[in-house]
Amino acid sequence: MTQQAEGSSHITLHDRLSQLLDGPAPLDKRALLASLHAEVTTRETRAYTAGWNDALAEARRPNP
Repeated sequence: MTQQAEGSSHITLHDRLSQLLDGPAPLDKRALLASLHAEVTTRETRAYTAGWNDALAEARRPNP
């Protein structure tokens, strides 16, 4: 799942969830929940990291 989550950063969460739900191999409930959890966690981590990167870049800018 890690490689799928890493490779899915350019599609919307809605599209990714549709892929998981409608994929070629049906997932049992636990596998589906694990996949959803991994996908959401990956996206939250990226968003959190991007926010910190933006904040650090802003803090490093010299004040006029």
